[in-house]
Parts: sequence; structure tokens; C-alpha cells
Amino acid sequence: MKIHEYQAKQILAKYGLQIPKGEVAETAEKAAEIAAKIGPRVVLKAQIHAGGRGKGGGIKLANGAEEAKKLAKDMIGMKLVTHQTGPEGKIVKKLLVEEALEIARELYVGIVIDRAREAVVIMASTEGGMEIEKVAAEKPELIFKEYVNPAVGFAGFQARKLAFQLGLAGETHKQAGKFITGLYRAFEGTDASLVEINPLLITKQGTVLALDAKMNFDDNALARHPEIQAMRDLDEEEPLEVEASKFNLNYIKLDGNVGCMVNGAGLAMATMDIIKYSGGMPANFLDVGGGVSEEAVTNAFKILVSDKAVKAALINIFGGIVRCDLVAGGIVKAAKEIGLNVPMVVRLKGTNMDAGKKILEESGLAFYAADTMKEAAEKVVPLAQPQVKRS
Repeated sequence: MKIHEYQAKQILAKYGLQIPKGEVAETAEKAAEIAAKIGPRVVLKAQIHAGGRGKGGGIKLANGAEEAKKLAKDMIGMKLVTHQTGPEGKIVKKLLVEEALEIARELYVGIVIDRAREAVVIMASTEGGMEIEKVAAEKPELIFKEYVNPAVGFAGFQARKLAFQLGLAGETHKQAGKFITGLYRAFEGTDASLVEINPLLITKQGTVLALDAKMNFDDNALARHPEIQAMRDLDEEEPLEVEASKFNLNYIKLDGNVGCMVNGAGLAMATMDIIKYSGGMPANFLDVGGGVSEEAVTNAFKILVSDKAVKAALINIFGGIVRCDLVAGGIVKAAKEIGLNVPMVVRLKGTNMDAGKKILEESGLAFYAADTMKEAAEKVVPLAQPQVKRS
């Protein structure tokens, strides 16, 4: 789960980390009120779940409350397009109004889980304000890493080492060491999957604070953090993904036009691969799970075909724990409720597959049957092309 910058800063402040003075505004009048309270110069920052806001016009500097009000009127309700939102952009509904600070240096610090090393890694760089992926590609020697032994935890010397590598000294070095340690505590304490401070600001007075903040969380741990779960902004999420989450379905929207409904993550990945290998492009990742019910299959089918980008769909089911006849029943039920508005290729293998095939055949609906994954992919890809005549 992702949250907004202002929410991430609220969490960091609870862990004793320094953040700029600021408040959230949903109207231009509120932005002006906050600006008048904070001081002569403020920064207005669009709150969306995407980076690159500055280049897209989502970060503005205002001198005084009146200018803040004028800029906020233009920003609230705007469609902000960045390299992370795609051309469809996101509508700005909130602004973070913060004090403008004098910048001496912009650094970077982030924490993620390195799955190859099976450990948390704290990364720091002198190249703050840049995308860390770009730094890794162009100047990898400027990314410093410290791995955390899960049996020992993050040691003080590791934080001090990173602060030294960032070229900090004296009181600023001490502050940076404490900041990095506090950031790890926040990461661990909230079951985060990512914490990123970019930039980590060093002011002209030597103060260390989070000028920007990004946090993502492990969905499986949210039950332990209802206060974080309450921060979820459904307006920032893909509507079909939100709908799928209501039924405990694993759904991710992709850029292609071939819809996929599969049981099991490994089979789903293999299905997407063979669609791509056959010249097509998957429109989604939809895993209904191993012990799926007929109701879940029905809901999954509805979500699959409600995506306007889907021009044909492949349902690929392996009947291990789940029964193929149960899946077939759910497919037919959903198709009769909403109509079979796109060509549908169905492959059933495993438990009760013959009974499942019979249900599809006797439904009176025009399903395309396939026995192998290769055959299924080779059938569905041409069906997704607009020039194909369908009988």
C-alpha cells in the first residue's frame, strides 16, 4: 500500500525525525490560511502517488498568502502528468503547503528489502534530488549500502559510516546518523516495504530533515497497523485493482489487450510469458488463487471483462486444489449475467476437467477451447486483433 507524502511525514515525525513545517489544504482558501501562518515563502506540493511532480508542474514556490491562493486555485483539480503517472495523469485533490527552506545540500537515503540477500538494505547517496535508478545506472559508485543482519539489527556504527560517506562532519554528521537510525526504526516499526527520503535536506544552518518522503507498506501486515490502513486513498489506485481487493483477488492492470485469469501466481506468470511469446501483450495479472470459490471466479470474470482495454481473454486453470467444474460454473454464471462481450479462450486441466468442459459446451456460449497453453495462447492472440473476423 502507498500513502501520500504528507502522511509519510506524519509517521516519520512520530519517530522523532525532523520535517518542514506544513499542513494539507484541499481548497485555495485553506492554502492561503496555512501560508499566512507559516511565513513569507512557502512551497505548494501536489499530493499524488507518483514521482516527478516538479517537472510536471506539481511543485510551486509562493511568496505570501495571496500568491499561494492563486497558485493553489490552478493546482487543485489539475491533471498532473509525470513519467510515473503515464499520459492519463492523476487529478490533484490535495496540496501540502510547507515552509520554504534554504538549501545547502540535497542528499538521498532509502530503505528497501534486498530479496537476493534476504536482508534490509539502507542506501545513501550524495546525489539527492535525482531518481535513484538514474544514479545507479550512471554513477553506481555514489550509492553507499549497509545491510542489516536480522539477528542483530541496525547498528549505530552503520549509521555513522553512511553519514561519513555522505561527506558530513561535526554536528551535522551526528544529526544525520540519528536521522538514519530513526528512519530504520520507522521502517521496521510500520512493516514498511520501502522508505525513501529524496532529497534528504541539509540546510545552511546544518539541520538535517526530510524535504520529501515516500513510504510503501506490506499489505499482509496492515492488519497490525489500522492507523496506517486508514491512510489508504482509493482515488489514487486503479479502480479495477480496488474492486479485486474486495474479493481477495490478486489483480494488477498492465498495458496489453489480452486479459488473463489464472489460478496460482506461477501459472499466471507462465501464462503472461506465453502470450508475449506468441506475439500478444497481457492486459492484466489476475490470480484467483488455489482454493477459489465459484463466487470468486464469477467476480474475477466480471473484473476481467470490465477492462475496456481487453479485446480477448484467456482463462487458464489447473485443477489441483480447485475443481475445474466449479471454475466453469463461475465462468458461465458471470458470462450469462453480463454477456460474453469479448472472445474467450478457456483451458481447463486437472481435477474434474471433463465435467468442466461439459459445463462450458452445454452453456450455449461461444467459448474457444484449448488443451495446451501453447494452443490457448496461439488462439487468443489473433482474437485480440481488431481485423480478425469472429464467428
